[in-house]
Amino acid sequence: MGYKEVYESWLKDDYFDEKTRKELESIANDENEIKERFYTNLSFGTAGLRGIIGAGTNRMNVYTVRKATQGLANYIKKVGKEERGVAIAFDSRIMSIEFSMESALCLCANGIKAYLFESLRPTPMLSFAVRHLNCIAGINITASHNPSEYNGYKVYWEDGAQITPPHDTGIMEEVLKVEDFSTVKTMSQDEAKAKGLLTIIGKDVDDAYDNEIRKLVLEQDAITKNQKDIKIVYTPLHGTGNIPVRRVLKELGFENVYVVKEQELPDGKFPTVGYPNPETPKAFELGEKLGKEIDADLILATDPDADRLGVHVKDSKTGEYHALTGNMSGCLICEYELNRRQEKYGLPKDGAVIKSIVSSNLSRAIADYYKVDFFEVLTGFKYIGQKILEFEHNNKGTYLFGFEESYGCLIGDYARDKDAVSASMALCEAAAYYKGQGKTLWDVMLDIYNKYGYYLEDVKSITLSGIEGLEKIKKIMEHLRNNPPKEIAGKEVIAVRDYQLQTIVNTKTGQKTETGLPTSNVLYYDLPDNGWVCVRPSGTEPKIKVYVGVNEKDMDTAKVVLDKVIECALKLTEI
Repeated sequence: MGYKEVYESWLKDDYFDEKTRKELESIANDENEIKERFYTNLSFGTAGLRGIIGAGTNRMNVYTVRKATQGLANYIKKVGKEERGVAIAFDSRIMSIEFSMESALCLCANGIKAYLFESLRPTPMLSFAVRHLNCIAGINITASHNPSEYNGYKVYWEDGAQITPPHDTGIMEEVLKVEDFSTVKTMSQDEAKAKGLLTIIGKDVDDAYDNEIRKLVLEQDAITKNQKDIKIVYTPLHGTGNIPVRRVLKELGFENVYVVKEQELPDGKFPTVGYPNPETPKAFELGEKLGKEIDADLILATDPDADRLGVHVKDSKTGEYHALTGNMSGCLICEYELNRRQEKYGLPKDGAVIKSIVSSNLSRAIADYYKVDFFEVLTGFKYIGQKILEFEHNNKGTYLFGFEESYGCLIGDYARDKDAVSASMALCEAAAYYKGQGKTLWDVMLDIYNKYGYYLEDVKSITLSGIEGLEKIKKIMEHLRNNPPKEIAGKEVIAVRDYQLQTIVNTKTGQKTETGLPTSNVLYYDLPDNGWVCVRPSGTEPKIKVYVGVNEKDMDTAKVVLDKVIECALKLTEI
């Protein structure tokens, strides 16, 4: 059927509720809106669903969520693991409560036990719960840091990481097989509870999670001694981080924690910040205002599902706040964790640091200094989780730290997704430790650059929405794949990595080697002195992303070179 016929069928079919039909009737004269909602099915990608909330096959609604869950249930039954159940969490977004319950009831109707959190929880707690409860899978209802009109549906497997091969493709195949919405199973809450299929979880899992992350603390004495001299501003940006972040900081002894009141309570409309992303300056406007009022040492912001952490730190010399990028905060935590672990316990011979391919090469320099193994993985924290699982299976490799440039990291292996709660804890601990040395976190960041080199990075996103946008993104990647640049901003391209073809080509010798990583539509250009450029379509938004990294002899030079490289790299996408 064409999109108009599908639209008409939704209007006429009694399976869809009255609210849905009225919403669709309201767009009867808007041909483009009908097309956008029905020209395709909302894609179930390698992590799940993400889309605009609304009626239609290309939107997030109870019907598309049920359909995805039916496909997941079919896959779980196919592999014979239905007796282990599925953990389900949700964030503060619009319809998150409804989508989580619909997911649970669909699973229950398929004879699969659902462990549903009683109220909103961060993504890392879902990852932890899957392992803690010995579930076969997990579902998290969240659109992370997307604007308020979005929601999403992430699927996790038994290791607590988002799904990777072969489970991702296996689940996608089962979801695609569900063509008729009326064949999707569901049942009432009362029936699900009566049959012992729906279990509400909360405090017990919270306490177990909290105990695990507090084990990661390395310098409790420094916290106890210096915490009174540290002022912390925190904002959950209307999301899930408020209770767990404040709880762990209080338990560790931090007394001067100030919460941004305007952004404290959960609100899926995100009234104070339309784009609840801690990567953006606007997300910190209220936090910085409070920070200046109380003279805070650091300002923390977690995104709605509390897996990403943004941080601004005070410059004691100027009194101004510096925004740490995800690369900067990740490398600062990495340096702190390796330094203190080495000093107190020594580092394991097979210790490992992991980063995504689009994250800072500074982390490689840090890993080399501490003589631990270093690994690169594709973009997506699930690949870091996959590497941890590989270590466990092979009994070789001790995970120490992993991070992504997109403001996400994981210190221990209690979970398998990035965790802004434990990252907040670690940065506050580091602030207390360095306070005892007379240093701020900004001082430490400068020390790291002086020690390893001036590595700077940037990322630019080009938004290309709708059907036309998807086609443009495809053409850009095809053009670059067929016409690789020989130089960028006057810097020779040393090697071209094509992760779709899984090849690395040395541009001088023509020698071709394998990437050693799964297939992905990513192009990467190695430049001299650990510089690089990477171009890839976003996996969650209608964007093409351009990443750049440079390493120079001083900060001023690094800034100038970075600007030149990003300018030239963006021109590569102009076709």
